[in-house]
Amino acid sequence: MPGEKQAAVQYYVGVDVGSASVRAALVDGFGTVVAHAEQPIQVWEPQPDHYEQSSADIWAACCSVTKKVVHGVDASQIRGLGFDATCSLVVVDKQFQPLAVNSEGQNHRNVIMWMDHRAASQVKRINATQHRVLNYVGGAMSVEMQPPKLLWIKENLPESWEKVGYFFDLPDFLSWKATGVTARSLCTVVCKWTYTSDRGWDDSFWKMIGLEDLEKDKYEKIGNHVLSPGEAVGKGLTPDAAQDLGLPEGIAVAASLIDAHAGGLGVIGADVKGHNLPCENQPITSRVAMICGTSSCHMGVSETPIFVPGVWGPYFSAMVPGLWLSEGGQSATGKLIDHVVRGHVAFPELETKAAASAHNIYTYLNSHLDLIKKSLPVGFLTVDLHVWPDFHGNRSPLTDLTLKGMVVGLTLSRGLDELALIYLATIQAIALGTRHILEAMQAAGHDITTLFLCGGLSKNPLFVQMHADITGKPVVLSKEVESVLVGAAILGACASGDFASIQEAMAKMGKIGRVVQPNHEHKRFYDKKYEVFLKLVEHQREYRSIMSSL
Repeated sequence: MPGEKQAAVQYYVGVDVGSASVRAALVDGFGTVVAHAEQPIQVWEPQPDHYEQSSADIWAACCSVTKKVVHGVDASQIRGLGFDATCSLVVVDKQFQPLAVNSEGQNHRNVIMWMDHRAASQVKRINATQHRVLNYVGGAMSVEMQPPKLLWIKENLPESWEKVGYFFDLPDFLSWKATGVTARSLCTVVCKWTYTSDRGWDDSFWKMIGLEDLEKDKYEKIGNHVLSPGEAVGKGLTPDAAQDLGLPEGIAVAASLIDAHAGGLGVIGADVKGHNLPCENQPITSRVAMICGTSSCHMGVSETPIFVPGVWGPYFSAMVPGLWLSEGGQSATGKLIDHVVRGHVAFPELETKAAASAHNIYTYLNSHLDLIKKSLPVGFLTVDLHVWPDFHGNRSPLTDLTLKGMVVGLTLSRGLDELALIYLATIQAIALGTRHILEAMQAAGHDITTLFLCGGLSKNPLFVQMHADITGKPVVLSKEVESVLVGAAILGACASGDFASIQEAMAKMGKIGRVVQPNHEHKRFYDKKYEVFLKLVEHQREYRSIMSSL
């Protein structure tokens, strides 16, 4: 009514640390991003398969972007703060100062990134133990998880190992910086460290792999105080952190999530009424959230534990409280597309023409494919060109980090047409890999009807349509492109007490943008492409077997 005082809008801050940048968003209670900022962070690659970062550089970027998004906002309207980040390993000493994770002794480089594969021999030995905790990671641990990285540090950097005070998953490091509390999130320790919600840490596992020294002081170095995602940490933001971030002292800080899980939180619970989707009026267990960026993660939930060979989990309450999470994944997707496109001899021509047309390179490639398709559907252009996408090993469902990428059907042509075709075939290969993962999940007992996509690659309409056509399932895109940031803000909203549960916040703050339906007329073509796809890995294993006899 006129003259009636309106309630002030309440805001939540979400901070997302990705592989190459830190982003922050100011999000209202309806899940609308009202301000957004981004800042790059440094990555070092001192040798092949070694990727390192700096926790100080990351925190400085978190502070910078947060200050930007809250500038000019009434501090009393900011209710909570949530963090998500890549599952990278942060190493600090007993005084919380950075410790080197490299032989050069560069202490500021104290983060082993999630995609670092230096611990290949360590993970092989861990998997050879066949310990029972491996049942909860698809039967085999990934080199991207933390135990092999810890073992690598102990075996290769004994000086750093002796000085270590704490090992943090990056999301937990951020909540510690904000609150001064060393509590860990159930999400990180369950998904990447072998903690279980019912038994906690398994002493026999750490002893079996040679890391029994972590048991000291009730596992203080890796965490003995575990909180559910979205639970308030300590007494909220410390005075120092408040000054660093430009936020009010004492506002609620949530137990964090891994970035992919935050993306899942931001999309998977959205209200789908009126969109004619098969998941309408069905439990959330009929949905898979796919978070597509540098890599891709496929997040499905179930009411009871479902063990899927080659798929991480089941993890209890790691994303949605009370539900079991199964997590498939592909180690290189956005990174693979960039690698294939930028490494092609025709890339300079593409870059020049895209700039002249005022489009980004991928929009230009999509338009170019439309030009050369003639009367064919675009996807049919790759009838003689096939890609196996595991240029950085296979995370799911084969769990084989030694697998390599393959391209079948190359010619001597070197022009823009050929670049566009290899780009298309790479996107199709990633979608075929998603189909491979979904089939493994469904064979084990998941009932999946609908995909919910978010992340950078979900902005590419070709990537989205190929996933719909190749999996045969409708794809839901969120209203907010930055679903990961919305997921982080949902955590802050829960920590503030403004919502009774994560489920309530998910339904209120997750919004559907549009739906992309599969073209069922193309099913036969993609079924044949999938047959070829599976043959490629068979052939790779055959020729490797032949060569291993040398």
